[in-house]
Amino acid sequence: MSRPSPQTRLKKRIHQAPLFKRLGPGLITGAADDDPSGIATYSQAGAQFGFSLLWTMVLTFPLMVAIQMICALIGRVTGRGLAYNMTQVLPAPVVMGLLALLFIANTINVGADLAAMGAAARLVTGGSLHGFILFFAILSLGLQLFIPYRRYSRFLMVLTFSLFAYVAILFLLPLDWSAIGAGMIGLGAALNENAAITIVAIFGTTISPYLFFWQSAQEVEEVDHDEQQQPLLKDPAEAEEAISRIRLDTVAGMLASNLIALAIMIATAATLHQNGVTNIETAADAAQALKPIAGPFAFALFSLGIIGTGLLAIPVLAGSTGYAIAEALGWKTGLDNMPWQARGFYAVIGAAVLLGLGIGFSGINPIQALYWSAVLNGLVAVPIMVALMLVACNREKMGAFCVGPVLRWLGWLTTAVMAAAALTMLYVMTK
Repeated sequence: MSRPSPQTRLKKRIHQAPLFKRLGPGLITGAADDDPSGIATYSQAGAQFGFSLLWTMVLTFPLMVAIQMICALIGRVTGRGLAYNMTQVLPAPVVMGLLALLFIANTINVGADLAAMGAAARLVTGGSLHGFILFFAILSLGLQLFIPYRRYSRFLMVLTFSLFAYVAILFLLPLDWSAIGAGMIGLGAALNENAAITIVAIFGTTISPYLFFWQSAQEVEEVDHDEQQQPLLKDPAEAEEAISRIRLDTVAGMLASNLIALAIMIATAATLHQNGVTNIETAADAAQALKPIAGPFAFALFSLGIIGTGLLAIPVLAGSTGYAIAEALGWKTGLDNMPWQARGFYAVIGAAVLLGLGIGFSGINPIQALYWSAVLNGLVAVPIMVALMLVACNREKMGAFCVGPVLRWLGWLTTAVMAAAALTMLYVMTK
């Protein structure tokens, strides 16, 4: 009897794998998307505008699925990360300019996350804010330097289950489902300066640049760590199973992310907004939304969510910067390497965390820092998305796996929507 080919064995192994084992980069990316910046932004949107901005989550779901699938495909097809592929399609100064924007946005986001984690811990214990910020920075950096991310990321995802408390609230409160339905299709949505800024913040924290580079790089690492897999350009026979897995993984991750985001907006609209709390200034303000389900433990539950998602997201934020810059400069990458095996890669990660630590110590309001970091992400995402779409549509780089008409249309639509939101915000702010 003839021995099955490697492709046949791969297909059999994938088909027999449990569902959760087929979920990887997309699921982690989706979980990291609901980081402290996301929690703060969605909470502020629900508190300030009630149900009127729920349509943003309906709109962003297919768009974020499309753009993250494109990023994943670039990594899986070429066997190289997004930044490296950009250097092959665009002039080097343009790519380095984009990576500089990414570094700035990610570093500010890291700092805002650290500040929020410190504020959340102080909310429960009453300890030193700066002490907690320093502790979480050292903890996160130590985990990134000495423990492979894939080993502890799934444990951290357990901590993020506290976010499902927002979903549970929806079953406890008497909700106005007609108002929720109207909000989800955009009826009665007002467009003023604050709404325009919040829309960009929602888009920026949902469709974030750091997630583009992260998911692409993780697809590359999945191939590098599996001897039976090759980039699709080298082994097109793997395409059917690989693309099917990417589709399932990405849809599952983004669906979970958006459902949590939607639940946060509805819960804060039904609790804070309905009770006249329309501006969230502190972690304590944001935690009030969980009181209907957690009562006196609302602060602890909120803090667990902020700290868990922060520890999950900071390696993604700093790591995506490391992957992007190291790939563009031809340095060795990979969170499974020890620091001395990929010095440049880890130097970028260390710089992002340490500079972010400085932001955390700056005294800026943590909740406001999270919100404005989301706005910055919304602005930075636009030129980066143009660049990644040029890579995805480049037949010389992608070969037969150049994105098809549906993904291409959705990818450019996502770019146009993000650009339109950013331009509208800038126009309204300068009127």
